[in-house]
Amino acid sequence: MTGGPERPDGSGADRGSPAALTAVFRPRAARWVSGTLAVLVTLGTALLLFLLPGTGLSGYGILDRSGFVLLGAGIVWFCWRQATVRATPVPGGLRVRNLATTRTVGWASIVSIRFGQGRPWVQLDLSDGDTLAVMGIQRADGAFADAEARRLATLVAHRTRTSRDD
Repeated sequence: MTGGPERPDGSGADRGSPAALTAVFRPRAARWVSGTLAVLVTLGTALLLFLLPGTGLSGYGILDRSGFVLLGAGIVWFCWRQATVRATPVPGGLRVRNLATTRTVGWASIVSIRFGQGRPWVQLDLSDGDTLAVMGIQRADGAFADAEARRLATLVAHRTRTSRDD
């Protein structure tokens, strides 16, 4: 460990070190909320299945119960996707896993990074005119998110400078 500033996550890693600079970008609050919600939905679904009356005139059959299980599984899958959003620096660029898609963009194609007030997550402006949300850095994380956005901007500046020098 160097004597540099601590990371906002309390790890003590120097933000300027190559290992800290290329660490995976993950949200904090979204992982906790999604994980907690997934556990609650799983327990609620199990409790619901246990407490539902059986077959009969007012009972629930196998199709009804299967529907509850499928609904619970769908909600848990959605929570899992939300909990696993991230941005991973790779040698060729940045691999961004959002809620529905995963996309890798080259370092040279990232023109700018925006994370102004009112934005729920970091947004990359790309050289082809497109924009890409980076849900791995979310406003809900407060100061940690601001520090992670600065780390991403530093990483992009370093990688684009290095790729231009080659």
